[in-house]
Amino acid sequence: MARLGEGDKRWIVEDRPDGTNVHNWHWAETDCLEWSRYFLTNLLSNKTLINGENNLEIRTKNLEKLEGEAYVNIRKGKIIPGYELNLILSWEGELKEADNNSVTKIEGNVEIPYIADENADEEPEIKVNVKEDGPIGKKLKDAFVEKGKPFVLEQVKAYVNAMANGGPAKDEAEVKKLAKKPTGAGNVVSLAPAPAPVAVDEKAKGVVKKEKKKEGFKTITMTEKFSCRAKDLFEILMDEKRWKGFTQSNARISKEVGGEFSIFNGSVTGTNVELQEGKLIVQKWRFGSWPDGVQSTVQITFEEPGSGVTVVKLTHTDVPEEDRYGNATVVENTERGWRDFIFHRIRAVFGFGI
Repeated sequence: MARLGEGDKRWIVEDRPDGTNVHNWHWAETDCLEWSRYFLTNLLSNKTLINGENNLEIRTKNLEKLEGEAYVNIRKGKIIPGYELNLILSWEGELKEADNNSVTKIEGNVEIPYIADENADEEPEIKVNVKEDGPIGKKLKDAFVEKGKPFVLEQVKAYVNAMANGGPAKDEAEVKKLAKKPTGAGNVVSLAPAPAPVAVDEKAKGVVKKEKKKEGFKTITMTEKFSCRAKDLFEILMDEKRWKGFTQSNARISKEVGGEFSIFNGSVTGTNVELQEGKLIVQKWRFGSWPDGVQSTVQITFEEPGSGVTVVKLTHTDVPEEDRYGNATVVENTERGWRDFIFHRIRAVFGFGI
C-alpha cells in the first residue's frame, strides 16, 4: 500500500478548471436508459410481422415498458457496458376472411423479464401473452411465437451489440488526435490575427449569389388533407392529452411561444418559435439520437380551401442525414414518422379521413 502522498498521481481524480478527464484515464460513466428506450422503441414498435399469410395480420404496437438500468463505462478507450432491463411490448393480431373482412382482432404483449450484460451471449427468456383465450387467440399467439419471437430476439441482439460498441458513449471512446503538431524550427506558429477580409461590392461586379445548401442535411415537405376545421387540427397537435391519445406515448407540450415540448416518451424535444391558432406552428425540433447541437425547424401551415376541409403543409428543414451513431436512415425515418405516426394516426383516431 502506498503511503500518503506517494503513488501514481494518475489514479487521483483532481478538480480541473476545464473538467476534463484526460485521455479517459479515469472511469467515465454514461447513463444509457433513455437512449435504450429510444433505440428499442425504434427497433420494435409498429412493425408488421405477418401481412395476409393464412388470412392473418400481426403487428407490433408500442414499447409499453422499459425498466431497469443501463450504462456504459469507458476507461482508456475500453468500453464496459452494464444493463439489467425488463420490457413489455404490445402487439395485435387480426384474423380475416377470404374477402379481407376482419373476423376478430385480438391484442397481446411480449414480456422479456431479464436482458442483462451478464447473459449477452444467450437468448433471453421471452413470454408471449394474449389477452383473450380461445381458438382464435391461440392461433394468433402461435403465429406470433413463430414469426414474432425471432424478430424480437433479433432486435434485442442489435441492442446488445450497440451497447457493446459503446451505445451513446461511442464517441467518447474514440481518441482524438491532433491534426498537426508543430515541431522543429521550420514550423512556426503565428499568433497574429488573420487579416480582415476585404469587402467586395458584389452588385458592382455583377455577381449573383446563390443560396448554399447545407451539406449533410435534408428538407422534408409534405401535404396532407383532413376532414375537419383547421383550428381543431391545430389544437390536436398542441394539446398533450390528445397527443398522448393518438400516439399512445407520453407528451408534455407548452402552448406558449418560447415554451418547450417533449413528445414520443422524450425521444423528441424542442421549443415553440411561432404559434398562430388554426394557421401556423413553427418549432425547433431535435431527436435525442441526433448529433449534439443539431436542431431542425418544423413549419406547419393550415389552410381551409372549403368548408370542413383542412390542408396541412409541412416543411421540416435541417434534418441530419445521419444520427450520432452513423445510421443513415434519419430522413427516411423522420418522414415516415410524420406520415404514419402522426398524420395517419390523427385520421384513424379522430375520424378526419378524406
